[in-house]
Amino acid sequence: MATDFKFPDLGEGVTEGEIRKWLVKEGDDIRSDQPIAEVETDKAVVEMPSPVAGKVLKLHFKEGATVKVGEVLVTIGAAGESVVAAPQRPPVPATEGRRESVSVVGELPTEEVLVSSTAVAPSTVQAQEVLATPAVRRLAKEMGVDLSAIKGTGPGGRLIEEDVKGASRAAEKPPVPKKVAKFDIYGYLDREPLRGIRKTTAKKMLESSQRTAPVQMMEDADVTELWGMRERLKVTAMETRKVKLTFMPLIIKAVVMALKDNKYLNSSLDEETEEILVKKYYNIGIAVAVDDGLMVPVIKLADQKELLDLAMEIEELIAKARERKIDLSDLKGGTFTITNYGSMGGTYGTPIINYPEAAILGVGRIRDMPWVRDGKVEVRKVMPLSLTWDHRILDGGAAAKFMGALLRYLEDPELVLAFH
Repeated sequence: MATDFKFPDLGEGVTEGEIRKWLVKEGDDIRSDQPIAEVETDKAVVEMPSPVAGKVLKLHFKEGATVKVGEVLVTIGAAGESVVAAPQRPPVPATEGRRESVSVVGELPTEEVLVSSTAVAPSTVQAQEVLATPAVRRLAKEMGVDLSAIKGTGPGGRLIEEDVKGASRAAEKPPVPKKVAKFDIYGYLDREPLRGIRKTTAKKMLESSQRTAPVQMMEDADVTELWGMRERLKVTAMETRKVKLTFMPLIIKAVVMALKDNKYLNSSLDEETEEILVKKYYNIGIAVAVDDGLMVPVIKLADQKELLDLAMEIEELIAKARERKIDLSDLKGGTFTITNYGSMGGTYGTPIINYPEAAILGVGRIRDMPWVRDGKVEVRKVMPLSLTWDHRILDGGAAAKFMGALLRYLEDPELVLAFH
C-alpha cells in the first residue's frame, strides 16, 4: 500500500517550508531514512528523510514551491503501484443556496436576514462567547484578527496566541512570483518574493516593533587595552586550538558580567501574567548576516565557558548559520543578543530588540580617535556601543548602570579574566 509522506511538524513555530531541492526523482527506488529533499524553513535548511523504503511514485511539489505542515510531500509505494487520485468534491446543488461569505480569516456563516413590511434590517445569529485573555485580545487587535471567527485550541476552547498567529498567517496573501522586469511610471523594476529567512526576519522585526517600547542609548568605550589583550591572545588561540580569536568572545564575557550586575537586562516580560521573568542563566545570541536576512545562533550558558571554548563555538555556529545547516535548537533560548555591525564597517545604530528579550547591544567598528586621559589628548582605540532596551521592563537608570558596568569591563579587560 502506498505511503503519503506529509511535511512534518518540526516545532519551533515552523508552519511551512520551501522545496529547495529534490534529492530523488519519480521512479527511484529509495531506502528508509534516505534523504529525499532539502527543505528551507524560516529557521534553517533541513533534509527530509524518507520514513519507508520503496519506489517514489509521485513528487507532489516542484522545486521552489512552498509546502505547509501536513501537506503531502511525496508518495512512496511498491513497483507497479500508482497514486490514487483524491475524489473530486461534488458540486453544490443550486438548492443549497449561495456560497458562504469569506473574510480575511476564513469562511463565515451566512447571515439570517429577517424582512418585514416595516423595516429591512439584517439580524445575525448571536456568536458564542469568545474566551481569551487580555494579552491575546491585544495581539488579535494588533494583527487585525477577528477572534469570533476562529476556534480556540486552549483549555476549554480558550483562544491562545498561536490561534491568533495561525489565523493571521492564513490571511496572508501568497508571495508575488518573481518577474524579470516590470515597468511603472518611473522605469523598470524587479519583483522578488519575500520568503525564507528574509520573510522570517521581516516578521520578527515587525513583531518586536509592535510589542516592545524600545529606547536607545549610545556610548564610546576606550578598548585600547582590550585591543592589546586580543593581539596577545590570538596567537595562542591559533597555536593551541586552531581558532581565530575575534573580539566577540571578549565582548560576551564583559556583557555577561555586566548582566550579572544588572538583572533586568537579562529578562523578558510575560504579558499574560504581567510578570517580569528574570533569567538566572546567560544565553547570548549573536546576530549573523546570511545571504537573505539574519539568523541569531545562541551561545548557551556563556558564563560557564572558557574564552577559547567560546571562540570555537562562535566560529562553528556562524559557519553553520551561513551554510544553512544549523540545528533549530541552536536558534532558541536566548536571553540577550549582540549584533556586531562593526564587522561590516558600521559605527552607531539603533538595533531592534530580539523579542521577547529585554535588550540588544549593537557593537560598532573600532576606530583610532582622540581621547582625553589624565588631562592629555591621546589617540586611542574606541568602540561605539548602542543599546536598545524595552522601556516596559526597565528604565533609563538601569540601562545607564548596565552601560557603565560594560564600559568598565571593556576598558579594563583584566577584570574579565580575573573573575573568569
